[in-house]
Amino acid sequence: MFLGEFYHTIDEKGRLTIPAEFRKVLAGDDGAYLMRGFDRNLMLVTSASFSIIYERVNHLSMTDPTARLLRRLIFSGAKTVEFDKLGRILLPLISREGADIQVDAVIIGAGDYVEIWSPKLWAAQREQLNDVNVTADRFAALDLASG
Repeated sequence: MFLGEFYHTIDEKGRLTIPAEFRKVLAGDDGAYLMRGFDRNLMLVTSASFSIIYERVNHLSMTDPTARLLRRLIFSGAKTVEFDKLGRILLPLISREGADIQVDAVIIGAGDYVEIWSPKLWAAQREQLNDVNVTADRFAALDLASG
């Protein structure tokens, strides 16, 4: 499970340090994948999670225009990641540009996956999350009750 919020700087070669507790899960047996997120961010997922996404998307009809867009979104920006001995991964320039990530990045735990944001875009997300009236209305229909 991925939890928390971390701020890191991207070095001149485009490498980003991933928090140690995230690395332990992401660098496991089969590694991890970097992919485009759905909100102009990036996502890091385990290989097992990526395999599930791959299977589900691959079962969608190629004749459906929405399915083709989803395939392009997920697969054209996906790549395997490798951690160097300092716990860094390379964020390709095209991925950074698409997510408006320049020098700094925010790495957040999102339960089953990790999101990587530009500080500016994450600040906008946090502003939405901190608006209690909007948040209460938006999530009211979700059943989060325990048991």
